[in-house]
Amino acid sequence: MPENGSTLAVFYENWLNYQNLLIKAIAPLSSEQLTQRADPRLRSIDTIMRHIIGARARWFYLMMGIGGEEFANLGGWDRRDAPERSAAELVHGLEKTWSVMYEAISSWTEEDWHITYQNDPGDEPETLTRQWIIWHLIEHDIHHGGEVSLTLGMHGLQAPDL
Repeated sequence: MPENGSTLAVFYENWLNYQNLLIKAIAPLSSEQLTQRADPRLRSIDTIMRHIIGARARWFYLMMGIGGEEFANLGGWDRRDAPERSAAELVHGLEKTWSVMYEAISSWTEEDWHITYQNDPGDEPETLTRQWIIWHLIEHDIHHGGEVSLTLGMHGLQAPDL
């Protein structure tokens, strides 16, 4: 990671802290608790967590070509036909994706941050930088982590202290 005290180091340290708060909240949940939803029309805790994991793996593996076969498989965890996961599996998915992302990010040079990728045709922005991808994943984790926190609280379960 970037030097301690840098703005980037602060972001990554707090992103990891955010993930650890999510892990602490979901690790003790039963399979039944993971099926809880804020509303019948909304996604379950399990589905939201699988979506966080799947998105991380897809952006890194499919867009940037980073990570191996196990990591790539995590990218399918939130697909419509994907099975539900236990709390232990969700924790493993978060930790595995973080490990691969951390290793990649901490190895990037200033020039590496400016590498670009073409987005899907018709999507905005047309060209994505690694900077954009990382910010998108941070905001994605925060958004969906908030959904998990709300759902836990609505059902009287310990929500992360976000």
